[in-house]
Order: sequence, then structure tokens, then C-alpha cells
Amino acid sequence: MLHELWVDPEGLDTYCHAGPGGDAARALLPPNSKLETTIEAGSHFEAMTKYYEYRGYGRYETRFPEIDKLPYPTDSSSTK
Repeated sequence: MLHELWVDPEGLDTYCHAGPGGDAARALLPPNSKLETTIEAGSHFEAMTKYYEYRGYGRYETRFPEIDKLPYPTDSSSTK
């Protein structure tokens, strides 16, 4: 699933699904926010791990690995 990293004019991140799955999050972005990068991932855990690596935040950890490491559904209507 494709994810988008948006940065608003104050430098704050919004990380969301690309396509219709991220419409609600993108609707909250202030004007002049910029799409910084896109990240492809097969699960929430993988998406967050790649985001942490991209930002240099260190190692991503979760309290819910049994849920967060589940693969995204293959019948998702997200954009690739």
C-alpha cells in the first residue's frame, strides 16, 4: 500500500494512506502543505518502520505486533 508523507508550512508531518484511504487526513492539511515523499509498505508496521528510518527517529516499536504486522488486505482500494 502506498503512503504519503505531507509536511505543513510549520514543518509538522502528516503520514497517511495514498488515495481514498487518506482523503480525510489530507482534508485537514493547511494550505501550502507539501507532499514530501511516498512510501510503499505491506503492513502498518512496515510503513511506520520506513517512516522512522526516513526521518531518522531510530527503531520503530509497537505494543501491538500481532495486529500491526498483519499484511494489508490485498483487495484494498488504495493506490499503488
